Amino acid sequence: MIVFTAPSGAGKTTVVRHLLKKYEALSFSTSATNRPRRANETEGEDYYFMSEKDFKDKINNHEFIEWEEVYEGRYYGTLRSEVDRIVAEGKKVVFDIEVNGAQNIKDRYDEKCLVVFVKPPSFRTLVERLTNRGTETPKSLEKRIMRIKKELLFEDSFDMVLLNDQLEVTLKEAEKIIDTFVLPTKGKDDTAD
Repeated sequence: MIVFTAPSGAGKTTVVRHLLKKYEALSFSTSATNRPRRANETEGEDYYFMSEKDFKDKINNHEFIEWEEVYEGRYYGTLRSEVDRIVAEGKKVVFDIEVNGAQNIKDRYDEKCLVVFVKPPSFRTLVERLTNRGTETPKSLEKRIMRIKKELLFEDSFDMVLLNDQLEVTLKEAEKIIDTFVLPTKGKDDTAD
């Protein structure tokens, strides 16, 4: 398993999408959430969207390998069925999740899991990226900024740090991580042209 984690806006999703296009041996673990779906998001691809009641029922039924109330009343988690599906396909599981979820997966799977912290060039750059997205209200942006300050403190808690300063360099470095640590015996069938 490989987990990419970072504060919002650091670029982990861009890195993950690039790697999924390049390597057929990787498969994305789609997270579940009870937040409303945005106009550009697809059910089952970006997230599994569900009601708060359904999410809590799945918590009570132990259907998550990790979950968290990231913001008040907003839950995110990784369904056990999603990981089982990918493993059954014979692929390596790739996660794109927030910092506490990444720590929970690392605690649970330890040596079977590589966690990469995607580091932004600066706090200011992160705030600019989030502001430019235009997906946040002033209140939600303020909450995200407060959370980012805490999440940046986790940089040294994970296996590797990937600096996302220049995107092309970052993507090449991410490929090196996959080639070296995730698919070290890479064959012809492991990469897509």
